[in-house]
Amino acid sequence: MVRLKDYSGDFFPDFKLEDFEHSTLADASKFYSRLLYGLDGIWYRRIREMIGDEGGLACDVATWDDFIKYEVTMIKRHFKIRGNDLSSFLKVTQLCPWFQLIDSTVEVQSEGEATLTVKSCPILESQEIKAISEGSNTCEFVCPRITIGAAHVINPGIKVSATKLPPRNSREDICCQWKFQLE
Repeated sequence: MVRLKDYSGDFFPDFKLEDFEHSTLADASKFYSRLLYGLDGIWYRRIREMIGDEGGLACDVATWDDFIKYEVTMIKRHFKIRGNDLSSFLKVTQLCPWFQLIDSTVEVQSEGEATLTVKSCPILESQEIKAISEGSNTCEFVCPRITIGAAHVINPGIKVSATKLPPRNSREDICCQWKFQLE
């Protein structure tokens, strides 16, 4: 069978994702990541409508606290990532669905030190566009917990520090920046 660029043609009863071209599969990965982002945003908006900003944020934080443990464990297992060093953490980070949609760079200073700079992030950009009320910026509360939580699933000794968090002064500024260190 010829590899498909899209699924605009005939219906195939035995269709599998593997029938797509490599570039289409890579794009599908980003598309599915966007769907997850959408689900997260819709869920968060609805929970805030139902129980208010403070309760909604508490639910969001608790959900991500639980999910990040599951996500990191499943990614490590699926992609056979071994070890508990900084390199293992960075590999898992690269494979997280949310990471597929951000524009970022990872700079490795040494085996035990790295910096992640996020230049573009759809969640932050969505919040900026919607001008979410003061105090409800999830980046301020949720992102540090997710990042620290993910690192600590790999190794509780990984020190995570945010060197830059929103709000940003202009859309040309970086979204956030993280320093990771493991002695």
